Amino acid sequence: MHMADALISPVVGGTMLAAAVGVAAYSIKKIRYDLDEKKIPLMGVMGAFVFVSQMINFTIPGTGSSGHLGGGLLLAILLGSHAGFLTMASVLLIQALFFGDGGLLAYGCNLFNLGFYTCFIAYPLIYKCFTRKTTNSKKIFAASMVSAIVGLQIGSFSVVLETLLSGKTELHFGAFLLMMQPIHLAIGVVEGFATATVVTFVWKARPEIIENAAIGKSHGNISTKKLLIGLAAAVIIVGGALSWFASANPDGLEWSIEKTVGTEELESSDKIHKIISEIQEKTAFLPDYGFKTDEKSEETSEKTIGSNEEAWPAMNAGTSVSGIVGGILTLALIASTGIIIIFIKRRKNRASA
Repeated sequence: MHMADALISPVVGGTMLAAAVGVAAYSIKKIRYDLDEKKIPLMGVMGAFVFVSQMINFTIPGTGSSGHLGGGLLLAILLGSHAGFLTMASVLLIQALFFGDGGLLAYGCNLFNLGFYTCFIAYPLIYKCFTRKTTNSKKIFAASMVSAIVGLQIGSFSVVLETLLSGKTELHFGAFLLMMQPIHLAIGVVEGFATATVVTFVWKARPEIIENAAIGKSHGNISTKKLLIGLAAAVIIVGGALSWFASANPDGLEWSIEKTVGTEELESSDKIHKIISEIQEKTAFLPDYGFKTDEKSEETSEKTIGSNEEAWPAMNAGTSVSGIVGGILTLALIASTGIIIIFIKRRKNRASA
């Protein structure tokens, strides 16, 4: 559900970016109290895990569409709302800058649609209600399922609303909404199941991590070594190999646009859009999670794939490299941010002592 820049106007994009920066600043202020050396690696590895998980599109049977995990709810459950939001901000920034996934102008919109609604609405208002008194596998499953569906429904509705406010008249509000909500309901069910699986695993291995995240408490002496190793291994396996098995069908947003206007992508001749697009082309050294190719070789590749029905799974070195490099970049960005926050926190503590 990564929005391209062509879907929004500069005014809407700028407004949502300002709102996202405000939420990020507030989140940084809040996590200063519970962020410690144990939580930074967990944030980094979880961010890398969400990055590679989003690379795997799964087919929605009978629709010709596909979906991918958002990951915002999972991050909130394991890290807390504020740390989860900042981790998602890092994931989306790496994707937009270096892989051309989601527009730079649409960054604020994407962060709200995938991060804010899951971390600050679905998690605290729905998930916690299911697990407030007692936690068990059944409650985790029910809470994850309902929260994922609601969070994704709000996010998909937000996409429709953002295009409406941007004056995209070709995307008729009613028709676009009628496409977006049902397909993301199906995607939400899969995300709920996947979230419940990972959370149940962590809860059985280290329930303190989930409990501390819920109350904003630092991890202290909790050992996270085994969990970090397991997640890191998953990042390598998913990003390096399982990403080959991603569905070739358009994702829920592209599918909805195609059903509404007859094409998966909209074009924009706006000057600001062109400038930002040129910037993104220069920064994205692995566009669309693959090696850069010239136009001729790209056309030849498309013809070859089009004439070969056995093109799936797409065993592509560029995809593997993208998954591993993206995971490392995400981890590095999050770790650097966490270290800076802790440094500032300690400096203020010394000054006030």
